[in-house]
Amino acid sequence: MSMPSHARRVKRLPRLRKRAGITLGFGSALASLSVTAWAQAAPPVAASAADAASAASTTTVTKLAPIVVVGTTPLLGIGTPLTLVPANVQTVRGQDIDRQHRHTLTEYFERNLPSVDINDAQGNPYQVNVNYRGFTASPVLGTPQGLSVFLDGVRVNEPFGDVVNWDLLPQQAIDTIQLIPGSNPTYGLNTLGGALVITTKNGKTSPGGEAEVALGSWGRKTAQIEQGGTIGQNLDYYVTGTATNDNGWAQENASRVRQGFGKLRYSDADTTLSLSAGGADNDLYGTQTIPKSFLDNRKQPYTYPDLNQNSAAYVTLSGDHSINDNVELSGNAYFRHFRNRNVSSNTNPDFGAVDDDGNIDTTQATNEQSVVSTDSYGASLQLTLLSKLAGMQNQFVAGMSADIANSSYTQSSQDAYFTASRATVGIGGFEQETAANTHNASYGIYFQNTLSLTQQWSIMLAGRYNWASANIGDASGTQPQLDGHHTFSRFNPAVGINWNPSPALTAYATYNEGMRSPTAIELACANPAAPCSLPNDFVSDPDLQPVISKTFEIGARGRIGVSTTWSAAAYSTTLENDIQFISSNGAASNQGYFQNVGRTRRQGFELSGRSQLGPLALTASYSYVDATYRSSWTESSPSNSSADANGNITVKSGDHIPGIPANMVKLRLDYAATPKWNIGTNLTWRGSIYAQGDENNQDVNGKISGYLLIDLDTTWQVTKQLQLWANITNLLDKRYATFGALGENFFNGPNHTFDGANPTNEQFVGPGAPRGFWVGLRYAWH
Repeated sequence: MSMPSHARRVKRLPRLRKRAGITLGFGSALASLSVTAWAQAAPPVAASAADAASAASTTTVTKLAPIVVVGTTPLLGIGTPLTLVPANVQTVRGQDIDRQHRHTLTEYFERNLPSVDINDAQGNPYQVNVNYRGFTASPVLGTPQGLSVFLDGVRVNEPFGDVVNWDLLPQQAIDTIQLIPGSNPTYGLNTLGGALVITTKNGKTSPGGEAEVALGSWGRKTAQIEQGGTIGQNLDYYVTGTATNDNGWAQENASRVRQGFGKLRYSDADTTLSLSAGGADNDLYGTQTIPKSFLDNRKQPYTYPDLNQNSAAYVTLSGDHSINDNVELSGNAYFRHFRNRNVSSNTNPDFGAVDDDGNIDTTQATNEQSVVSTDSYGASLQLTLLSKLAGMQNQFVAGMSADIANSSYTQSSQDAYFTASRATVGIGGFEQETAANTHNASYGIYFQNTLSLTQQWSIMLAGRYNWASANIGDASGTQPQLDGHHTFSRFNPAVGINWNPSPALTAYATYNEGMRSPTAIELACANPAAPCSLPNDFVSDPDLQPVISKTFEIGARGRIGVSTTWSAAAYSTTLENDIQFISSNGAASNQGYFQNVGRTRRQGFELSGRSQLGPLALTASYSYVDATYRSSWTESSPSNSSADANGNITVKSGDHIPGIPANMVKLRLDYAATPKWNIGTNLTWRGSIYAQGDENNQDVNGKISGYLLIDLDTTWQVTKQLQLWANITNLLDKRYATFGALGENFFNGPNHTFDGANPTNEQFVGPGAPRGFWVGLRYAWH
């Protein structure tokens, strides 16, 4: 069985070697829909020549189920046996993603992982919001982030806004992905609802190479190549590159994506050193949301152009060393450069307004341009001790981390007018409105201790002390109110207990806490008296309180026979001092401010299972999420039909949070028609959601309807080297929307031309992609 580096040496786990036939692997086979059923373990290993002779004469060998080891801290290390992990961890392997030939990583998450869905507010497949248990990881500045994302132990939430740019992750290089639920404090800041932990391939476990080309609907063309191998006994390497051009299914949502990644690694019996580097250079156009009255042509944009240009370069040095059988030291150091240039077209909400001198604002539109440039660097160190405590097996992990970032931010605005097709044409040049520099620093000290009280019972104690600071400075010399210094600190604890009455059943209960400090973009846009435009301009710098999460979870997982696995979990996460963007001119407006709004809660349960029935593999899940506000507050939402004369609505405790579906069902079938031909299908049903701006759940437009999607994929292994594949998404060509917001439609004239004097309140939606078809060819060599 091939094992990733951090679970590779059985000698590191002497306390586990006492059981014969142990197989170590990175993954959560019981808790995940994506992992195959537990394989049978290898025969017992003889300890001596006499034992070997005795074993050889034995006609019946008892085979034990393998021990599955998962990572429970950001740094790769020994890991923790799954039976001792009090959480419903999900694991995805790189080959699981390859098998379905998904265009983006987020598409795979949406179709396969329990409690995961997406909101497409940008109109580009690389820029969707990923929601897990009602918490979000988003590429959109200003979106409250609730999930932390790690790549090879390095946190990749961008320091400026905590955003996650999915297009920068090297999808082809992924070896495993873990989705860790809850407010696990060892993962540090932003782990309110969970952590997504990605590890990349290496040349030893991924030898050989392959090249692939694919094409199909909407002019999409993709080419990628990878190569891995060893150099002598101790060195291995891995490199990959991907290029994609996509015209987009809509009129103005083309994508150009370029990704590269490489790794050079040294390993011997006790030490591993790894140097990895990667980068990306991408152009992503979007269509925004469109009013429902535009759905006669779902491909048309509301206004355009809207462009995000993302580029990144990063390098990571990591390593681990086994000092002896019971002590391991691991660590990493990294540098990362990120640059985003955003150009967006907007209607002018002040069109027709009269100023104090009687002048009428006749500007139809504005073009906004912003640039974020960030250099971030940091290091982590972790010590793992395997020992006995009062005669009981014990694993103790302690670590520390430092993450520092310097960002510059500029924003400029240009008056514009609309053409007949709603493209904006600038009037004059761009005028700079904001220039700011920010400095972020985050330091953490954490520990985790797992004590096996008996063979059936274990207890886990963990905690982390976080200290974070954000300095904001005016770089223009004209906005001194931006200057500010903010610090946040807290100790976050966790406790969990596991019960393993048999090798086929684990039950657990856990409580943990997490913290998110306000980002620079939230701190610089938190004054109700001076609303700002996002992601455009900063105005002032008042204080916000950090968001604190408190999570309870109970669950169980197990197996039935050798071919069926299942898991079940129920959870409740309450946020104190949750931060919300309060629009000052309706939900479709990007002008407003950030505010602590009190408590919110996400609670629910998830059920999943997998079974192998001869040539047919079946995976299924159901998840329920009840996401509600637990405090009352008031916001401006004049497009909401229930708003008062001032355009305000009152959000009450118990109202549901927009954008989060209560119900989701996912089904995956894999059928091996022949040894060389496989057919697969995904059925994804998602329930209805409320639109942004309808936080009080009272708007007459109602919810955005739920939908059912069916996808098909097939693979034919022509030869050992050559593979052909094809897939179809949205087989029934379903018309659906994944996101909604209330706002004013300024295009009510003939053929949706500009009529700024008579805007109408409408529900805006983010339409889903129509049916698409692609074919590909992959050639592999060893």
